[in-house]
Amino acid sequence: MNESYKAAGVDVEAGYEAVRLIRDSVKSTFTKGVLSDIGGFGGLFALDKNAYEEPILVSGTDGVGTKLKMAFLADKHDTVGRDCVAMCVNDIVCSGAKPLFFLDYVAVGKNIPSKVAEIIKGVVDGCRDAQCALIGGETAEMPGFYPEDEYDLAGFAVGIVDKKNIIDSTKVREGDALIGLASSGVHSNGFSLVRKVFAINQSGERAKRYVDMLGASLLETLLTPTKIYVRSVLSLIDAIDVHSISHITGGGFYENVPRMLPLGLRARIEKDSFPTLPIFDLITQTGGISENDMYGTFNMGIGMVIAVDKADAERALSLLRQSGETAYTIGTVVCGETGVDLV
Repeated sequence: MNESYKAAGVDVEAGYEAVRLIRDSVKSTFTKGVLSDIGGFGGLFALDKNAYEEPILVSGTDGVGTKLKMAFLADKHDTVGRDCVAMCVNDIVCSGAKPLFFLDYVAVGKNIPSKVAEIIKGVVDGCRDAQCALIGGETAEMPGFYPEDEYDLAGFAVGIVDKKNIIDSTKVREGDALIGLASSGVHSNGFSLVRKVFAINQSGERAKRYVDMLGASLLETLLTPTKIYVRSVLSLIDAIDVHSISHITGGGFYENVPRMLPLGLRARIEKDSFPTLPIFDLITQTGGISENDMYGTFNMGIGMVIAVDKADAERALSLLRQSGETAYTIGTVVCGETGVDLV
């Protein structure tokens, strides 16, 4: 035991205990390609090269952002890891990639092994849902940099797709149908605005009170994990010619939908084609936020948008619903300057 390091605020033994607590759950995510155990200097993964003509790796990285403040306030840490996985794997599946493995980074003010284990439980749950392996990670104890009861969380995912099957915007055509997949809530973006609207830093106890409009407390609603769309989207890709996909994250509709479109085409989305979740109505009413700012910040109830040929739209809806998704036809692709119209 390094007493000098411990006196400086870093408890190496706590780090060992955290690894012990998470070892079995992490190993439960291992898939066929995993070649290493946790605790090594690097995670090893073998590609099944025979399954692909021209394998292309697709990577994504993200964090949970200031949604972590909700976890601190609720003292609930077993869901934000799922958010972290979701934000990464939902991005890479937009290219048609199947997630292979994930790595996490947890930076803490004080290493409390049971809390770290809770955080990693969420990561494990997310990896299982996305059918990818958690092959490595890092827990950094940083006294004096983070408060003792706070932490940050980030992740990194790698997926694979055959080059001929990469999904980008090249197949999108005028008249394509836009399919929206329902979100589970605010997901993991826009929380700086959320915290300001509800004055959460100043009124944490109020956030714990039950809200009729939400059917839960504000804090419970805001901590709802980001939905992971990997299985349903990959199943759809196997069955239908998917033209393009957009993950509705930071920047809402106005920033993310145009990313799925080529030059000269525009998305026309009908706002009344899907229900706005109550949490977004509450944000609008409480903060006096304009409709433009709401759609430019939040997902408003739609976490993914998928472009398919108009003739495939009904089948796409049926397949997605069979996969457990709530899906809607929310608009169409039209000619015009690249962008989005919400009508």
